[in-house]
Amino acid sequence: MSVIEQHVGEQVEPPRAKPVETAGRSHPLGATVVRGGVNFSLFSRSASGIELLLFDREDDRRPARVIPIDPAANRTYHYWHIFVPGVGPGQIYGFRVDGLFDPASGFRFDPSKLLLDPYGRAVVIPNNYSRAAASRQGDNTATAMKSVVTDPHKYDWEGDTPLRRPASRTIVYEMHVRGFTRHPSSRVPEGMRGTYRGLIEKIPYLEDLGITAVELLPVFQFDAQDCPPGRVNYWGYAPVSFFAPHQAYSSRQDPLGAVDEFRDMVKALHRAGIEVILDVVFNHTAEGDHRGPTFCFRGIDNGTYYVLEPDLSRYANYSGTGNTLNANHPIVRRMIVDSLRYWVEEMHVDGFRFDLASILARDSSGHVLSNPPVLWDIESDPALAGTKMIAEAWDAAGLYQVGSFVGDSWKEWNGRFRDDIRDFFRSTEHSLTRMADRFLGSPDIYGHKEREAEQSINFVTCHDGFTLNDLVSYNQKHNEENGEGNRDGADDNRSWNCGVEGPSDDPKVEKLRNRQVKNFLALTIFSLGVPMIVMGDEVRRTQRGNNNSYCQDNETSWFDWSLLSRHSDLHRFTKLLIARRLLRDVGPERRRMSLNQLLRGAKKVWHGVKLGQPDWSHDSHSVALGAELPNEGLVLHIIFNAYWESLVFDLPSLPDGQGPWRRWIDTGLEPPHEIVEWRAASAIPGQTYLAGPRSVVVLVAGSGFKDTGRH
Repeated sequence: MSVIEQHVGEQVEPPRAKPVETAGRSHPLGATVVRGGVNFSLFSRSASGIELLLFDREDDRRPARVIPIDPAANRTYHYWHIFVPGVGPGQIYGFRVDGLFDPASGFRFDPSKLLLDPYGRAVVIPNNYSRAAASRQGDNTATAMKSVVTDPHKYDWEGDTPLRRPASRTIVYEMHVRGFTRHPSSRVPEGMRGTYRGLIEKIPYLEDLGITAVELLPVFQFDAQDCPPGRVNYWGYAPVSFFAPHQAYSSRQDPLGAVDEFRDMVKALHRAGIEVILDVVFNHTAEGDHRGPTFCFRGIDNGTYYVLEPDLSRYANYSGTGNTLNANHPIVRRMIVDSLRYWVEEMHVDGFRFDLASILARDSSGHVLSNPPVLWDIESDPALAGTKMIAEAWDAAGLYQVGSFVGDSWKEWNGRFRDDIRDFFRSTEHSLTRMADRFLGSPDIYGHKEREAEQSINFVTCHDGFTLNDLVSYNQKHNEENGEGNRDGADDNRSWNCGVEGPSDDPKVEKLRNRQVKNFLALTIFSLGVPMIVMGDEVRRTQRGNNNSYCQDNETSWFDWSLLSRHSDLHRFTKLLIARRLLRDVGPERRRMSLNQLLRGAKKVWHGVKLGQPDWSHDSHSVALGAELPNEGLVLHIIFNAYWESLVFDLPSLPDGQGPWRRWIDTGLEPPHEIVEWRAASAIPGQTYLAGPRSVVVLVAGSGFKDTGRH
């Protein structure tokens, strides 16, 4: 009898044999929880050796276990795999990959670097994380990001599914998870500010505004240190993983916190009837150019994951960020589609906006393909059917595909809508006809495809550029705080400061700016297509003239909630616009169609100040659109006046029983008269209307309007 048995009087079991790793399987890629342990699988065509490292904590300087992956027993084709018993969700891990380091031949293996799993579903960041350590020679284990094993089946979705809202009934609100609630004025509890949980706290605000879809700036795990010294990468266009939600946006600090909290957010938004669209970055990674860090892809299989220059030691840079993902390589294509499937099937998101999507049309030599395999893989994948796909149809190397992006189901950010509507309201010559086309869904761009108007995502502002307030307050960008000598950011802003650069105490200037902001919102929300507005534009959020705030994680970029009371008239204006865009009380109740759906099928006639005489000359700045819907008993007369003086417009005569004309919107009037509840539209006398300088007017009439007024 042993000493322990004599001491405690109990039988002691003999020590058990340590679980032994087995070969595992090549599929699925990544870390997969199976009965008794976890299967790990990693693609690398040219590696000579791979080690799996397991850690107890993200800050550990050394791994708890190092498990060599035997190329003879644990490799199938180019897939390295192993089954590790006794581990499960929450296990922290990474890889070391050995092989040839010969940049001139395209190889950059470095066994001293700890690498993330390209298919890792979660990432943890040590407190002393260092991008610099990943960029220089030597072991970076203590300061490296690490992957985490997750189990997608251990979350209770409570019956949640993607919403599948029609594009015709979608209002997109582009926003930043952190910036939405980080400001102290958000009144979100301190520990929740700037997180997925904080966004949940503000869902009632989005509901009240009328938003039907949030488009989140990148939430894939990104490198916050990918920025100039002393700054922080705030926007997140620096991905290190295409499967893991950004850890810093979680109010929880445990390794699995970000995954579950992201799901909580999606589920809560869905309960409020709001879709979740992710801004995804499949065009480059945070590993940068040839001087950049080794986090993952370049250390696993450099020539597979990146487009290289003819000098294989350099990276093609169609993204403007140092490298370009080799999206049409079979391995990378599969990873992109697998990522999208994961976010739809396991994270329940409703759609994606593809950053610099035209890069996905390039082959491994950078040439533009007529039928890019990755785009057709995405379009034709049955698991993604019904998912909203939105392309930013250009890249940083001059490829511009707005109106010609490949595929049948893709929507497109309409950059020409942005430019032409900006030009119109700053009274630029030759802008009137372009504005008219944009208002009617850009048939000059999309008509050849015979697609619905919703192919066009209409926006005047987005994260990249001026806010709506700054568009009417600055003639020039003011990016000095970015530390790049004001050289960064776009120079072509098509803005007008209304006479004073920057903030002004002049009541006339402020009145004009407020009117211009309402003009932009009115055209954005009522043009045919899908409207997108940007976080805070509804309350005149300012970045003080910074049109490239990607590195400003501070009040420059955050939503200042005190603006809600300061610009309550604009907030009310936006709410009423959105309500009319979506509510079903336009036209007889039986029709249940939005104003824009009705406008699409209307008989439309262009007018000038005189009926039937639109002035399309290069120096004309005003026009009116008449829209008659005889089946609905509704008539509209919309006046667009970007001229700097008031103009008198003739109004069409109304048949008996159809009158009188009623004023619903006139941005030239003082609040609260510039917009009223639809049913409260007031009758106007006479057969003419005086439209004030730089204003939008919407007049309504007809028996259908009278019918809805009773509801």
